[in-house]
Formats: sequence, C-alpha cells, structure tokens
Amino acid sequence: MSNNGRSLRPEKSSVAGNANGAQKEERPDAGMRALDHYKNKLPKWRYRLRQFFIPVVRWETHYLALAQENLRFPALDSYFALTANLGTHTFFMIMLPILFWCGYTSLGRALTSVLAFGVFWSGFIKDMLCLPRPLSPPLKRITMSGSAALEYGFPSTHSTNAVSVAMYALITLQQQPSSEFRYVVEYFSYFYAISIVLGRLYCGMHGFFDVVVGSALGALLTLLQTSYGELLESWLFEGTLRNPTIAILVLLILVRIHPEPADDCPCFDDSVAFAGVLMGVTMGSWHYAGSGFAWSLPTPATVPFNYANVGLIRACVRIFLGVFLIFAWRGLMKPTLLAFLPPVFRVIEQYGLDLPRKFFMRASQYKTVPALRKDDNVIPPASSIPTLITSLRNPRRRAVSVGPQSEADAYETLAYREKRRRESMSSQTGGRSSSTARPRIAEDPDEGPLLNSLRMTRDGDIQYSPVESSPTTVIVDERGLGELGGDGASDHRELFANLEKPRVRYDVEVITKLIIYSGIAWIAVEGAPILFELCGLGAL
Repeated sequence: MSNNGRSLRPEKSSVAGNANGAQKEERPDAGMRALDHYKNKLPKWRYRLRQFFIPVVRWETHYLALAQENLRFPALDSYFALTANLGTHTFFMIMLPILFWCGYTSLGRALTSVLAFGVFWSGFIKDMLCLPRPLSPPLKRITMSGSAALEYGFPSTHSTNAVSVAMYALITLQQQPSSEFRYVVEYFSYFYAISIVLGRLYCGMHGFFDVVVGSALGALLTLLQTSYGELLESWLFEGTLRNPTIAILVLLILVRIHPEPADDCPCFDDSVAFAGVLMGVTMGSWHYAGSGFAWSLPTPATVPFNYANVGLIRACVRIFLGVFLIFAWRGLMKPTLLAFLPPVFRVIEQYGLDLPRKFFMRASQYKTVPALRKDDNVIPPASSIPTLITSLRNPRRRAVSVGPQSEADAYETLAYREKRRRESMSSQTGGRSSSTARPRIAEDPDEGPLLNSLRMTRDGDIQYSPVESSPTTVIVDERGLGELGGDGASDHRELFANLEKPRVRYDVEVITKLIIYSGIAWIAVEGAPILFELCGLGAL
C-alpha cells in the first residue's frame, strides 16, 4: 500500500473509506484505480505528457477497427504477419554481420548505427510515455512475436527501423550512376518501408500516431547519419583509445538514464542489447583498423572481401562460420556470466554502488539465476531456431489474438471502460439516448463472437453494450477471461489473473546483455574477419 492509502496493484485493493467509515478522503473506487496506476507510478511531468496523448490513441481506435474490419483477408493476414519479421531486431542482427563479412563495412556500420539508435530511442520514448497499443478488442492483433504486444505502442519501432533502412538506401543510391539495378533497389526500398508501416496498422499493433512518429524518428536518425556519420568515424579512428572510450561512456550513460516504465515492459532489454552492439562495433572497428588485417579503403577497418577471389562456396562458408561463432559465444557466455556476476553484484550492493531498476530483482534477493527461457527478443538461442522456422508455415493461424496481453493493455481496458461508463451515466442523466451508437462491428467467422458487446460511437470511441447484471461488462479475451462483471475489485483480479505473468528478471541480466551483444558485434567486425584470414577464407 502507498502512503495515501491507494493500492498500486489492483489485486491488493481494499474497500474505500477508513475504519471509522469516513470517506471524505479523495480515494478512487475500484474502477478508478486503473486511472491512478500511472499517476502513482510516473513523475508528474511524464504523467501529464501521457494524459495529453492518450486521447489521440483512443480516438484512433475507431478508425483502425473499421479499416481492419473492411480490409482483413486471409492472404493479407499471412503476408503482413510474415513481412513484419523483416522489421524486427532479430532480422537485422542476422543481416548486419553478413554485410561486414561480405566487404560492405561502411554500409554495415551506418545501418548498425541508425538501427541501434532507432531501437534505443524508440524504446526510450515508449518507457517514458507508457502509451498503450490500440485497444483490443475491437482490434485484432496479428503478430508472430510473443513479446511485441508486451511493449508499449508509441512510437512504432518497426516503422523506425524500416524507414531508416529504406531512406539510407535511397540516399546512398542517389550517389550511384543510373542503372536498372539502382531503380529496382529504389522501388524495393519504397515498397519495403510502406509495406512495414501499413502492416503495423493492418495488424492492429499500432495506430497512425505511432507509425507517423516512428517513421519520423527513423528519417531523422538517417539524416543525422548521412550528415555526420563520416565526421564521427574520422574522429573515432584518429588513433588514440580516448575517443572510442568516450563513445562507450556516452552509451553507458544513455543506458543508465533510460526511463523507468510504469509496467513490466521489455523495451529496456532491447535498448540494452543494441547499446551493447554499438559498443562492440565502436571498439572492435577501432582495434581492427590497426590490426594489419583490415583494409583502409574505402573506409578504415574494412573487412577484406573480393568475390572473384573468394567465390560462392567460400563466401557461404564464411557466413556459416561467422554465424556459428555468434551462437557459440552467446551459448557459452550467457550461463557463465549469470553464474559469475551475482556474487560480484552482492559485494557491490553492500557498498551501495549498485544501480537498481524496477522489475529487476537485486542480487541480495536471490541465490542463483535459474535457466532463463524467452529472455531475449533480439537473438534467440540456437535450440529455438527449428520452432521459429515451423511457426512460419501458417502465420495467420498462430498470430491472431484478441484481448489484453500485457499489464498496460489491462490498465487501458479498465481505464477506458470506466471512462465510457461515466460518459454513459452522464449521457443518461442529460436525457440523451445511446441509440446513436454506430452499428456493431461484424463478427470474424474465424474468431467467434468476440465483439458482440462492442459498439463504436460517432465520436470515435468504444462503447460496451450494457448487460442487466452489470452496466460495465466487456468481453475481454478469447483465452478464458470471459465477461467481467460490475464489481470493480473482482474485475481487476480476474483480468490480471488471466494475463501472462512476466518472468522474474535479475539485475545481472543488464550487464550480461551488454557483454554478450558487445561480443557479438566484435565477432562481426573483427573476430570473424581475422579468423577468416587465418583459416584460408580470406579475400586474397
């Protein structure tokens, strides 16, 4: 319980009023605790920003639901579910090392920079504002990622990634002579970015506001890279260790000031992973440039590669060996660090030097870190690759979900339901009829009667049809949540009890991710290229 008597978690709520029956203290009923969750958890300035943008998110829901209802088609479901993978962290973490190993070092470093900063800053904004995804229902969410729906919605990281990559490709192509190949790549870049952005709307994963701002962020990062990237690289390769050290310290400071979210959101984990990637690329490139193995042209630390000399078979062997090194490093270092770091963290904690974060258990609170599952949204363990491949066979059947999937979803469902209940009561008091509601959204034959209780009002909001025993009933989820009654406390308990519980996260995971992903980046830019030369897979 907090000092003002409010319960911060709905399942621990108590009846309003004190032992003497006094109820003059401003204290919300059960239905209002969802609204107070963010007020209690966030600093005032962040809460005010969130409240400023929340009406935009709710206003969009009506139009997104109508568009999805009219446009959904099985083939499109499969297409957008599959192509969404082309905007994920995992896809880029697989493709970026290949660029280095095939000699496209300048392109690889530039894309790594815009993508890493895109993931970091989009996650930074998500955790700062804590804005939910568009409400489901009425929207159906189509995604093959089990973690995507657990993140906040604003801005869209997929849109940031896609637009930054496409825009960088277009700017780079403008410097090349005209050719059929150039035009093909240009058209593909436009198609790729538009497809990913529209797909986030079609799949119900983001609203217009999310993708517009996400796209703008991606464009801004690309413009900064193309304008100042070469200047930053020349500063980095000046020769002394001071400059890369300064760059790494700046990255560590950014990780430290990453906002604390109000809910258990995995955005911070992804931001840490890509900060580690930048650290590894920075230090690895600087060291590789002076190793004697790298070419200095067309840019310092260029990985030697000549297709005419290497050939297709040796090029494929290089890629296979490099990927093997990455997964071997991850598989070896993860358990080693999770076993070695907790005792070190306990010593640090005794001297008050630890930097705890919400939702992360401190080392003094546990003895050992158990084997972690589904703890990495960027690079999965090698053992899960067959499952990932199998899931691609029928993306639509496995991807469609309706209802709250995270705490942020649940709080938004409760808060929005309370908002509509109060507006409905006010409307009835004023003598206005609710018969002006829009027609119900048609049922999806594949999903069942999930939306029977939902109506869309003319002002773009969602209204839940009244039920005799409870004027606040809402069909929430297809996974057994059923109908939520009018008792606010029981609504809260039932709704949150049916959410997938976030796993326990441990403080050592932050440093573990930084080390592992720094190592992955070092393997990509220095470790694997040196090994290629030593194993006879070099360019000469």
